Amino acid sequence: MQNILITGGAGYIGSHICIKLRESGYQPVVFDNLSNGHRDAVSSDVPFIHADIRDSAALNKAFDDFKPAAVIHMAALIEAGASMVEPARFYEVNTAGALNLLEAMRRNGCNHIVFSSTAAVYGNRDEGLLSETLEVRAENPYGRSKAMVETMLRDYADIYGFHAIALRYFNAAGADPEGRTGERHDPETHLIPLVLQTAAGQRDHIKIYGTDYDTPDGTCIRDYIHVDDLASAHVKALSHVIASENAAFDAVNIGTGEGCSVKEIIQLCKEITGRDFSVIKDARRPGDPAKLVANPAKAQDMLGWCANYPSPRQIIAHAWAYYQKNMRKPGKPDAQ
Repeated sequence: MQNILITGGAGYIGSHICIKLRESGYQPVVFDNLSNGHRDAVSSDVPFIHADIRDSAALNKAFDDFKPAAVIHMAALIEAGASMVEPARFYEVNTAGALNLLEAMRRNGCNHIVFSSTAAVYGNRDEGLLSETLEVRAENPYGRSKAMVETMLRDYADIYGFHAIALRYFNAAGADPEGRTGERHDPETHLIPLVLQTAAGQRDHIKIYGTDYDTPDGTCIRDYIHVDDLASAHVKALSHVIASENAAFDAVNIGTGEGCSVKEIIQLCKEITGRDFSVIKDARRPGDPAKLVANPAKAQDMLGWCANYPSPRQIIAHAWAYYQKNMRKPGKPDAQ
C-alpha cells in the first residue's frame, strides 16, 4: 500500500480525499497545522502530523518517516475576499509555502504531486464555459497566489522531472453522502452552508452580494461541484501522475459544466429544508466574477472522471443531512 502525503488533509476537502484514498487502496498521511482543519475530521487510524508547510524540518521528517509515493497539496488560505485585504498572508502561505513543500519533495526524491488550484485563476471572463486553454488572469491575490504555484509546477516538471497536475476547482459544496464528514469552516464564508445555517435559525438572514450582474436573474452564477466528486477527481489525478512515464505538468478543471445562480441556490435550500427565511440584498463584493462555469471535457478525457452528483439539489440535500446531524445542540460545541 502506497503512502500519500496530504497537506491540509484535516480540512473540508482534504478529509473527503482521505476517505477516497483509503477506499482506493492508498494510505493517506495527513500533514496539517489545524488552522482551518479539524483533527476529528480524520480517522484516528490515519497517520497525522501536526505541522505547518512552512516548517522545512517537519516536512523532511514526514518524508523520512513515511516515504510517500506522492503528495496531494491542499494546505492553503482560501478566502478570496480576505486576500484583497491581506495579500501578504496569501503569498506567504499559498505561494511560499508551496515552494517550501516542492523543495522538500525534491530533497527527498518524491516528484509526483496533485495540487489544489482554483477557477479563480481565470478571473472575470465573458466566455460561456471556461477551458484550460484560456490565458490565466486572476483578479485577486488568492487567485494569483495559486496561479504562481501552477507556474512553479510547470518549471519543476520541465527542469526537475516532476509529474504534476493542478486541479482547478470550481465551487466545492455538499458533504459525504454517508455523513462521515462535511463542511464546518469557522468562520463560514461559502454560500450553501451559510444559507443552511440561516434555514436552521442560526443566522438572522442571508445576504445576496450584487443583484445587477449580467446574468438572467442578476446574481452571480457558479458551477457547484459535489465534494465527494471532487475527492474522487483527486484519486483519479493521483493515479494518473503515478502511472505517467514522462515528466509533465497539466491543469485540469473540476466542475460539472452547469451553472446555478445565488438566487437559485437560495430557493433550492428553501425547498429542501422546508423552511423560509430572510434574504437581504447588498452591494457587490470586490473581485466577484459574474459567472464561473467549467468546461469539464479534459477531466473526462485525461482522467476518466465525471461528476456522479451533478445536481445542486443533490449537493444541498447531502449538506443539509450532514448539517442536521452535526448542528449545534445544547451542551455541544458549535460544529460550524
